[in-house]
Amino acid sequence: MTTPSPRLTSLSHGGGCGCKIAPGVLAELLKNSAPTRAFAPLLVGTETADDAAVYRLNDTQAIIATTDFFMPIVDDPFDFGRIAATNALSDVYAMGGTPILALAIVGMPIKVLPPEVIREILRGGESVCAQAGIPIAGGHSIDSVEPIYGLVALGTVHPDNVKRNSTAIAGDVLVLGKPLGVGILSAALKKDQLGAAGYRALIETTTQLNRPGAKLARLPGVHAMTDVTGFGLLGHLLEMCRGAGLGAQVRMRSVPLLDEVLELADRGFITGASGRNWASYGDEVQLAPDVSRAQQALLCDPQTSGGLLVACSEAAAGDVVATFQRDGFERAAIVGKMVAGVPGVSVAS
Repeated sequence: MTTPSPRLTSLSHGGGCGCKIAPGVLAELLKNSAPTRAFAPLLVGTETADDAAVYRLNDTQAIIATTDFFMPIVDDPFDFGRIAATNALSDVYAMGGTPILALAIVGMPIKVLPPEVIREILRGGESVCAQAGIPIAGGHSIDSVEPIYGLVALGTVHPDNVKRNSTAIAGDVLVLGKPLGVGILSAALKKDQLGAAGYRALIETTTQLNRPGAKLARLPGVHAMTDVTGFGLLGHLLEMCRGAGLGAQVRMRSVPLLDEVLELADRGFITGASGRNWASYGDEVQLAPDVSRAQQALLCDPQTSGGLLVACSEAAAGDVVATFQRDGFERAAIVGKMVAGVPGVSVAS
């Protein structure tokens, strides 16, 4: 008699980018880390919590290097592999680059998960890398208590086209490429309260490669870029603010949301990571009195494989939105702007 395979999400204490260490705790852990400024060819290091490292090879080439891995956000092993790979490649696109190859990071409870389930996870990651036009050229595996999958991702970019998260300019418009709510949907899924339409929306958004990043990096007027993942929209926007020494304003009514997520948040389907995010940076955020608790949760909601957040001149905003939409990101929208002032975010209804 064959023993049934357990639900993937039942084997992990958290899922997707909701597994990330809270930003306040991470800052404390890294506060004494050695600076990387001494390495002249290193164009982007750890100083501004950017999405990836960038190392200049010569006047026309730089290498982007990043890694990302997490525990299951869904129970379907093929979908889990796809989501994890899409999320890992996003950091390359967020720097304005194009992926060239990946290495797999695999940690699996070998005595708990059948081999065919693990093979499906790997196959899911391979399918996304094939879609991106790159190989998984190697990797490393361990026998672990919880299932873990992700990638080391390498890419290339012209040094002049590198987009940091710290180079926004006062007056820049903020454009968000994907709607928010992945963490809300995953919380409902884990409690068996997510319908078929909600699951389709979850998979569609988390497996959509952020390929517009390389095109956006070449547009005049695009000054800064990052991707919105585990720290939520507010957390990653605050990183942009701190890096540039600016404030930001967000209009809640302009922020695109996945279908059903506001209602689900109102019903209490909120991840623990959302609360940890707010505890880490809520004192740097001013919410209008009519911004609801559910809306606050969505602004802090951990986005597994979330969208790109672009800071660009007002004149370039139309081109940025059009570039997103031509690549299938129909919900891309202007959500706010960068302003002179003390780093922090104000949210209007």
